[in-house]
Amino acid sequence: MPQGENPTAADMRRHATAFVARVASSRLPLDHSVASLRVVDFLIDGLRKGTPERERPDAVLFALGAYVGEVLVRRAGAVWVDLDAHQRAYFGQRVGVRMPDGRVWNPLGKVVNRYEVGPEESLRTFYLTLPGRTAGRTAECAL
Repeated sequence: MPQGENPTAADMRRHATAFVARVASSRLPLDHSVASLRVVDFLIDGLRKGTPERERPDAVLFALGAYVGEVLVRRAGAVWVDLDAHQRAYFGQRVGVRMPDGRVWNPLGKVVNRYEVGPEESLRTFYLTLPGRTAGRTAECAL
């Protein structure tokens, strides 16, 4: 999370957009598609290899989490939500996404798990196995 900031659901699209703009010169295909989650997995693998073990790149992981959440919003019908006290305690985050079926997910925490655990926590696989997606938005999953 950005230093000294307590993000709200209303802030998350801005964080995702700012991250995409910052990395645009790298020509990474971050187009909010399901396929772009492979790119996020690849970026996290690079962070894992290039970051000293004790120095977790929290600001970058937050930005990647905002991006992953925004993919869920745009492709799966989710909405950003401010988590209540119980959810904040459970997820360790202030914001998450609510799926059309009412389930709440934690994309920020999912990105941290991907960083800490490795490829078995693939973000693309997470999306493809995610229950509660909007029916009309799953056609892209074949990518």
